[in-house]
Amino acid sequence: MFTLYFTVENQYLCGMENKDEPVWTEEEMTVDKGQEPMRLDKYLMSKTTGVTRNKIQNAIKSGDITVNHKQVKPNCILKGGEVIQYSQPKSPYDGHIKKEDIALDIVFEDDSILVINKPPGMVVHPGHGNYSGTLVNAVAHYIGKDLPVMEGNNQDRIGLVHRIDKDTSGLLVLAKTDDAMTGLSKQFYDHTIDRKYRALVWGQPDEKGTIEGNIGRNPHNRLQQIVFPDGDQGKHAVTHFTVLKGMYYVSLVECELETGRTHQIRAHMKYLGHPLFNDGRYGGDKILKGTVFSKYKQFVMNCFTILPRQALHAFSLGFEHPITRERLYFEAPLPDDFQELILKWDHYLSGRKEMMENES
Repeated sequence: MFTLYFTVENQYLCGMENKDEPVWTEEEMTVDKGQEPMRLDKYLMSKTTGVTRNKIQNAIKSGDITVNHKQVKPNCILKGGEVIQYSQPKSPYDGHIKKEDIALDIVFEDDSILVINKPPGMVVHPGHGNYSGTLVNAVAHYIGKDLPVMEGNNQDRIGLVHRIDKDTSGLLVLAKTDDAMTGLSKQFYDHTIDRKYRALVWGQPDEKGTIEGNIGRNPHNRLQQIVFPDGDQGKHAVTHFTVLKGMYYVSLVECELETGRTHQIRAHMKYLGHPLFNDGRYGGDKILKGTVFSKYKQFVMNCFTILPRQALHAFSLGFEHPITRERLYFEAPLPDDFQELILKWDHYLSGRKEMMENES
């Protein structure tokens, strides 16, 4: 038996061989009332990634996906307000945080807060497909007692007042008490936290600049955030940037966040025309600048291997201590893979300059 199911949490449709019968749960999603008329199969395509239209159509035809509890055809027109029913396997995760003895790079700690330098590749909190091995699992073991949860957050986000992406490295501050949570949360809400990132981007942006543009989810790719320059959608977002080092085809940039939206730097730099180096989600994992020579292409491929992720690091973090009111500031050096990447580009440019001088 081959079954299709729709997963809201990750917004994708999947097919799986039904060898070990999972526990299924019935779910629903409501089409926005402002939705312009659209075919059911096309609507689901706009909400999903990594699935073919044919697979969606087969699921609708077989009755695995219904509208208002009625079996319909893939060309059923949605006008807004309809309720789509589907089945999905029930997650084995029960919300309980497993305490795991995972090494943490602790930059600062007292009775109220914890500042951690997160390595690349570590997920911040448990979620679909990542129920263990996260920063929160490690913190739960390290602290050994209950930590506060920000209002509106899930219980598996203990101590968190902000987060960074799995493949972004750098600084995070966590709250150890309710008072610290309240104080830090207010600072993030008021945008009084100082956060600077280091990023390697394709091309050569202006020496300094500000990117201002609303950021929201891409309606055609649910895994991306995009800029809505007219401000008709998304949330207000501002990023200030300074080029620290131009390296001809790429540039080392410092980005300072005035706001803190999901994928803000990644989306803003993409919008500016300078995607982050090796950022697969935003098109930076292709050769966007440079020569057509095979040696250069191989060089870039080697660079992708050195840093197999987006070149982004949360370099500095400044805030007022929520209890003592002292202004604190922390920096975390670039991780080894990022440093090696910069050195490799430096070496390439030195060789290129030497070759041009010899030819002149």
